[in-house]
Formats: sequence, C-alpha cells, structure tokens
Amino acid sequence: MSRSAREVGQLLLGEWACLGVLAQGPNHGFAVAQELRVSGRIGRVWSLTRPLTYRAIDQLIARGYVEVIGEEPGTAGGNRTIVAVTRSGRAALRAWCRTPVHHLRDLRSELLLKLVVAEANDIDTKALIAAQRIIVDDFVAANRGSRDVVTSWRHEMALAAKRFLDKLD
Repeated sequence: MSRSAREVGQLLLGEWACLGVLAQGPNHGFAVAQELRVSGRIGRVWSLTRPLTYRAIDQLIARGYVEVIGEEPGTAGGNRTIVAVTRSGRAALRAWCRTPVHHLRDLRSELLLKLVVAEANDIDTKALIAAQRIIVDDFVAANRGSRDVVTSWRHEMALAAKRFLDKLD
C-alpha cells in the first residue's frame, strides 16, 4: 500500500511492531530489528527484516511518533542513532492496542500483535478483549449453519477465536 493510499495516522503492522518495541525504551534500529526477528518476543508474531525495520523507524519519525534523541558508537564502526517514542506515539500505540480488529482474517496477525505489544508495554487489554468478543460473537452468529465451505470455515475460525478470547479473561 502506498503511503498516499493510507489514511492519516494509519500505520502498517510492521510500523506498529516497531513502535511497540520502542515504547519499551529508547533504542537503535539494530536492537529493534533483533527484537523483530522471527525468534524475538514480538517478531514471533510479526517479524521484519533489518532494512524494513529501519524503513519503519523512518516512517515513525516522519509521523512524529518517534524522535532522534542521540547517538552511540556502533560495534562495527559508525554511530547508531538512538530513537525514543514521543507522547503522540505513545498515545497512538495505546489507542491502537485498545481497538478491536474488525475482520476475522486479521485476528491471527493484528489482534495477536496488539496483545503481545500491549503485554510488553503494560497496556490494559480488558476493553480490547471485551470489544473483540462482541465482534467475534457476531461472526459466529452470522456464519452458523451454512453448508458453504468458506462460510463454514469462517464459522469454525470464529469459534476458535471465541475460545481463545474466553481464555484471556
């Protein structure tokens, strides 16, 4: 999706992941990329390569969600730029972590990322879970009893999501 096609303030999931890492404390791009590796705490949900991590950080700076606060010597020469989340970045992250996902297909990626980022940043998710449960209940009701293979699949996925949300209480 091109930047011009995005709504003002809307971030890509990789950008939210970077913001979630940086909300834990000021850091440099290489360390953020390490956290977003497939084996990282947030990366196991949404991973980014190092170049995409740096690009996401640049986007966050351009939007005013993070700012450069200094430099430190790098291990392989050159300096590392240290960035920190701004007040508006922290507010945007909290709001995003509390907003339910509206499409069943996005639960695995977006909802799980919100839950992991919220946990890493001590953001309360009770309201998110309650709102998400209402949306999932609507999916369950809307797709019940169909013989259509796609609708039946959606119904089963919604039932699984409902069980997952019930375990979070």
